[in-house]
Amino acid sequence: MTVREGWQGRYFEDFEVGDVYRHGLGRTVTQADNIWFTLLTQNTARVHFDAHYAAQTEFGRPLVNSAFTIALVTGQSVNDVSYNVMANLGWDEVRLPNPLFEGDTVYSSSEVLTLRESRSRPEVGIVTVRTTGTNQDGTVVITFNRTVMVYRRGFGPVQGPMTGG
Repeated sequence: MTVREGWQGRYFEDFEVGDVYRHGLGRTVTQADNIWFTLLTQNTARVHFDAHYAAQTEFGRPLVNSAFTIALVTGQSVNDVSYNVMANLGWDEVRLPNPLFEGDTVYSSSEVLTLRESRSRPEVGIVTVRTTGTNQDGTVVITFNRTVMVYRRGFGPVQGPMTGG
């Protein structure tokens, strides 16, 4: 039997400006996702959890909480962008051009915008990506720029060994 290493994510040296990563996992948003996230974050906007109220809006149904949308799309990007992250530095230019609804499936991709070496930490570099989330029809539901500190190859925590059994 041959044991092969799993995906270890990108290190700073693996990024190139202009590269686009199509993130592999889509996610269908459920009513439970929307209601739980909204209530857990104490968001009292009725349009997220009161179907009767939401039916009276121009959307005619509940909207998915926008904080859930950014969290989901950020999460989808982790394997390609920040698997080897030291820290998130920020989200900028967050835009929600179209609504996301319960039952929609979200897909995402990220384009590398800028790279630079850290001035204060030689073990990391700074990467900025533009991430776009779309629904199942290809309609853009969110875009944002995210800046992260990513370890250079040979630095950062080491993954523990896997044991057979």
